[in-house]
Order: sequence, then C-alpha cells, then structure tokens
Amino acid sequence: MNHGQQTIASVYRSYIREIGRLPHVYLRRVFRLKAEDDCRAALLTKCDDRRTGKLKRVSKTIQQVRAANNGSHQAFNRILDLAYGRVGRLRWELMEPLLSDPNAPLPPPIIPGKESSRPPVYSQELTALLTSGLSRRKRPLVPGDLSFPPILPQRADPNSSDAQILGPFSKRREVNARWKYFRQEWKKVLPPLQISVSPSREVGGKGSDLGTSTAVRKMGFDGTTVLEELVQLTTKPKNASGAFLPRRWLRRRYQELLGRLPTLTFTSACEDLKTKKSGFSVSLTPNALKARNQGRPLPCATDDDVAWNQKYPASR
Repeated sequence: MNHGQQTIASVYRSYIREIGRLPHVYLRRVFRLKAEDDCRAALLTKCDDRRTGKLKRVSKTIQQVRAANNGSHQAFNRILDLAYGRVGRLRWELMEPLLSDPNAPLPPPIIPGKESSRPPVYSQELTALLTSGLSRRKRPLVPGDLSFPPILPQRADPNSSDAQILGPFSKRREVNARWKYFRQEWKKVLPPLQISVSPSREVGGKGSDLGTSTAVRKMGFDGTTVLEELVQLTTKPKNASGAFLPRRWLRRRYQELLGRLPTLTFTSACEDLKTKKSGFSVSLTPNALKARNQGRPLPCATDDDVAWNQKYPASR
C-alpha cells in the first residue's frame, strides 16, 4: 500500500467513525454508501492533484458530519438535506423523472423542420410543483408563465402590437428562451420523495384503480417506508447510540426538514367532486415546520376593520 492509498484509508476510517455517531439508521446507511463512493472515486483517480481535491471535499463532508454530531444546527440541516435529496446528486435523481412526460404528445417545433426546436414539456407533476409555494424556494409561478415565459418579450406573440410594429421575434431566440426558463425554474423546485395517491372512496371500483395506476408514475422512494419513518421521527424520535443529541432538538430539525419536503398527491376524477378532473396537488405533512420566510399571517378582519376600510379606501 503506497502513501496515497494509506491517506485514503485513513480518511475513510475517520469518515466511518463520524458516521457511526449519527443518531438514526437511515442517516448512517446513506452516509456509509456516500463514504464508500467518495473514497473509491479518490482511490481510482490517478492524477495526484485531482485526488487531492477529492480528498479535500471528503474531509469537508467529514467536518460537516462531525459538527452535526456535536449539535450544530446548520450542519445537521445540511446533513439532512443531503440524505433526503434537498441538495446533491439525490435531488437530481428525484427530479429527473418529473422533467419529462412520456404520455404527453410532442409539441410542434417552433422552427418548421427543426426537431431540436420543440419547446419543453411540463409534466403534470412538475406543473403542480412549479405553481405551488410549498415546493418552491421562490414565489410560485402562474399557469400563464409556463405557456408564455416572462423572459420572452411581448414581441414573441405574433398578435401583439410590438410584433406588428417591430416585426416577428426570432424563432431561435424564442426556443433558447423557453428552454432557459424551463431549466432555471425547475432547479428552484424542492422534489418530493414519492407520489402519493388520494385514498379511494370506492366509487369507481376496479376501473378507477386501473386508471390511477396508469396516471401515477413510480419515482424516488416509492414502495419504501422512508417518508413514514421520517414523519415518526417528528413525534417520538429514537435517540440511537452515537451523538446523544437532545430529543427535542432532533424533533425540531426533522420538523424543519418536512417543511422543505413537499408531498405530491394524485387525486382521480371520481374523488374530486368539485372539478371532476384528475390532477396533482402539493401539501405539507401536519408535523412540518415552515422554515422559509413567508411573512407573518395577518389576523382576520373584524367588522370595525371592514367598516373603516370602506370609509377610507386605499388610494391606488
């Protein structure tokens, strides 16, 4: 074993020691796999400079895990974000199935005869996530933003007065703008761990179950109990051997994580009695704690407030 291999082995042992102090089984399992992948990648790198850079990144992750075990609020949130796909490679793996819709028809190309000029397709799942404030790091979009992105000038609409005065907008620029908007907006989405199905009311029988199974795609942690275990940790967290962090502190960290973890639910047409349409909705679990700043909710207006507002209307 040469000097480089000895260094990697020493880093790996330090990594495993810190992972063993993590409070819950899922975190230990995820970071053990991450430690194996990171150290194996460094071991297979032949260039010394690149190997040194990878070891520095591994050492930084070890420091984050150590700080999380020692009770650092920010470091523990970072560890949870990595383990549950709020950041990193797992986040991309959760989002990738939602960026396309194999059942949707292909839109016509913007430039006739150019297959590469087709605009992006917003799947039903991605549309629900983009238009909800619970799954966005920024303000939610409106449905009109998906059909006509705000970064496009009014000239891109052939029926607008700008197009009639200045002439038609470049089709190539329109294609680039639509794809640019698609990429920058989905990157602001917090992906769900799985897609839930609204409980059936037994109105449609087997036919409705068949339609639901074809409409809902399998993704992420579907078929596992990762989300259920996470919700249980927000009520009675089991403080396993290792970090010895306070249970109340751990419970609050997981409640904050649920605030960054939207739940995507599919509702069939026979269950939605109001709109009679099937679709997806975004919500948070009851134990979620919203950590993002969205302002303090205003109290309900009283009769005196309504009377004063009618007497002194706000000038616009």
